Amino acid sequence: MPKMKTKSSVKKRFKITATGKVLAGPGNKRHGLINRPQKMKRQARGSQVLTDADARTIKQWAPYGLG
Repeated sequence: MPKMKTKSSVKKRFKITATGKVLAGPGNKRHGLINRPQKMKRQARGSQVLTDADARTIKQWAPYGLG
């Protein structure tokens, strides 16, 4: 049986923690920032933990982890 491939977009955008949670950078930080409130831009810094449903999908796309 051949190995499954990891989606390239998942390799670039997500990180899996040691406890199995999936971290992702928040969206809405590319363009049109002048129209967004300062609070929204400030809260979109760093990484965010994805919900369980979204994390399940990401783990399917990365069958062997992202390490």
